[in-house]
Amino acid sequence: MIVGLARCECIIYDAGSLKDKRAVLQRIMTRIRQRLNVSVSEVDYQDAWQRTAIALAAVASSKVPAEKEIQNALKLIDSFPEIERTITDIEWL
Repeated sequence: MIVGLARCECIIYDAGSLKDKRAVLQRIMTRIRQRLNVSVSEVDYQDAWQRTAIALAAVASSKVPAEKEIQNALKLIDSFPEIERTITDIEWL
């Protein structure tokens, strides 16, 4: 069994309030949960308007399917024009 963890720092340029930021994050995290077999959560910068950190976790029997799910989740995040992924760290346990 292998666990893949990804932590992404992102910028939401058009967020003028925490409400704007949370609306964008809710849409992204809901889409990830609906389409992919990963867990997702905001893990840092909860009080910053235009900055966030999102964590993704995937569990699989080998590295290949876990890595595929994480990469698909990262591509999905990148597909939203209102958010820019800046720093991504991936760990394998």
